[in-house]
Amino acid sequence: MSKFIFFIGLMVAMAVGGCAYTPAGFRGNYTTVLVDQSGWGGHKTIQSAIDSVPPFNQNWICIYVRAGIYTEKVTIPMEKSYIYLKGDGKRKTYIIWDGHDNIQTATFSTYADNVIVKSMTFVNSYNFPPEVNRNPRRVAVAALVMGDNTAFYRCGFKGWQDTLWDVQGHHYFKRCTINGAVDFIFGNGQSIYEKCSIAVNAGSLEPGLVGYITAQGRDNPEDNSAFVFKNCRVFGNGKTFLGRPWRAYARVIFYNTFMDNIIVPEGWSNFFSNTNEGKLSFAEYGCSGPGSDTSARVGWMAKMSKEELERFTSLSFVNSQGWLYRQPLRRLLE
Repeated sequence: MSKFIFFIGLMVAMAVGGCAYTPAGFRGNYTTVLVDQSGWGGHKTIQSAIDSVPPFNQNWICIYVRAGIYTEKVTIPMEKSYIYLKGDGKRKTYIIWDGHDNIQTATFSTYADNVIVKSMTFVNSYNFPPEVNRNPRRVAVAALVMGDNTAFYRCGFKGWQDTLWDVQGHHYFKRCTINGAVDFIFGNGQSIYEKCSIAVNAGSLEPGLVGYITAQGRDNPEDNSAFVFKNCRVFGNGKTFLGRPWRAYARVIFYNTFMDNIIVPEGWSNFFSNTNEGKLSFAEYGCSGPGSDTSARVGWMAKMSKEELERFTSLSFVNSQGWLYRQPLRRLLE
């Protein structure tokens, strides 16, 4: 009997792919909860696994989600911190929902501080894929990220309008893929997107319309928020602006990023308001590719000093308190 119990324990440890034990690069031991659609792991849905986490938890808990398509709306509430949500891969583990119009309908929402998400894809199927059964254009969020100290590694975010709501807080995205056509990365987060793929579907818009990648929501000059795209790749179809302001002091930086030939020559939009141009901080530095030519960019595009640029593109912009290095996946920062 003891050999049988040992064998079962070993199989579980192998199945969770690095959650039930501590491989090189991880810190500490932590509990694992398994989600499998067959029910083998104790949870058939991701939400039931999240609900099983004790409120006001202070220890990392790994929720390992086996490969599959999970048709459910998933929420990590404010009182459920220290969750590490891990899939089998962004082309293997999918969470899909088709909600639209308001904050409660996002496919995935995380309100808690100290959350890690790795190797899964969030899809809002309202108007995605964009070529199939197009509905009227509406807010249709694939992921809403409100908690502080939140990181995503190798995740996918698929939608058409308002795909990723980077609401507020310090956030880090690495090697993620984000799809959309209109304002599909928006909000007021203090965030770095590193080595991410920005996939534009502006070709699916009505004839004559162009897309917008970002709509950043910084609303006062003392706010530290910004979207920083570092060593990313922008590609897709149709034509698109790099961004337009959602709030008066919007700030977005593209740094060392490849841009395919889909960026309109002027690059940035003032969203039909000439009075806000002096308040906006839209900038590009060291970018490459056929869409990176800045010779016809808007005259009010921001100019930053070397010191300013280093401040925004350094990891310390989101990690001044060292939270990323205290998370179990610090090895992925390399």
